[in-house]
Amino acid sequence: MSDKYNDFMDFLLEETMKNKGTDLHLCAGSKPLMRVNSVLKEVDGTEKLTPDVIVNFVEDYLGDENLAVLKKNKSIDFSYSKRNLGRFRCNVYYQRGTYAMAIRALPIEIPEFDTLKLPDIIKTFTEKTKGLVLVTGATGSGKSTTLASMIDLINQKHKYHIITIEDPLEYLHRHKNSMVTQREIGEDALDFSTSLKAALREDPDVIMVGEMRDMETISIALTAAETGHLVLSTLHTSSAVKAIDRMVDAFSMEQQNQVRSQLATVLEGVISQQLVPQKDGGGMRAVTEVMIANTAVRNLIREGKHYQINNLIQSGSKIGMVSMERNLAELAKADIISHEQGSIRSSDPTIFENYMKQR
Repeated sequence: MSDKYNDFMDFLLEETMKNKGTDLHLCAGSKPLMRVNSVLKEVDGTEKLTPDVIVNFVEDYLGDENLAVLKKNKSIDFSYSKRNLGRFRCNVYYQRGTYAMAIRALPIEIPEFDTLKLPDIIKTFTEKTKGLVLVTGATGSGKSTTLASMIDLINQKHKYHIITIEDPLEYLHRHKNSMVTQREIGEDALDFSTSLKAALREDPDVIMVGEMRDMETISIALTAAETGHLVLSTLHTSSAVKAIDRMVDAFSMEQQNQVRSQLATVLEGVISQQLVPQKDGGGMRAVTEVMIANTAVRNLIREGKHYQINNLIQSGSKIGMVSMERNLAELAKADIISHEQGSIRSSDPTIFENYMKQR
């Protein structure tokens, strides 16, 4: 890439970081767009991008090997670091016969758990010595940040071997009390299932799987949790119940009873979250649902009555469960988020309104 294009990319990334943007989008025919407080805004002082500019960015950042992967798979993920600027997760994809880029800004430092304003009950999951803990939510809901913060808590408190398997690496963990080995798909490992299988032979105490994308990965993760490891992972679902549905539905009908039984035994909890704009315009606030796998939850999973688990979450505040509607209502009543956002973001607006009426 010429210095002109290199300087231009640095400028775009600097503007994104300066405006506390989370993402930068580059697409031919559009001005560069950055996402600030969940809204896309044009980068000041820029013109519409031409296909040649995008091609120059992509070909230089990827190199010949990754470019071949892009042309074969039509999209590719990779991480990128820039001194004095930060780390970024990049996705390149095709659109209208040319390339486009989506670049996510990653904080250099792992945020301390308490700064995320998540329910304290989540900390108890980091004290588990075995089992499965899931963090769920849509893309951009802060799942990776929550997981990284939980891993950091474990890293500070315990002398463990922690293995992370990610695509791509997002947060870089230093060795503290624990040893943390991080494997990036493509660079250090072929795929999630293969590297997860290998991890079981690498004497881990804790395994973090960036995403459970297929039946084989889910199956190995369940086995790992069953054989005395703490496994943390993510799923792209909007609630705890849907996370359970997704895992079970990944298997054939003949296998589902066995999977329910396994899941009922190993699941410790599900954290489901989304990021909601704060009312004062001061950024995004994580809103969370927390399901704890107590005896009642385990029985419903085993019996295939997942739809009844929502009732247990709504009524389980005494043991630390948090419902999404209750959390949204609490934040709306505290004037941290707007009533409108609370209603829009709730799965059941009626339950949200009922919580709003409670004192």
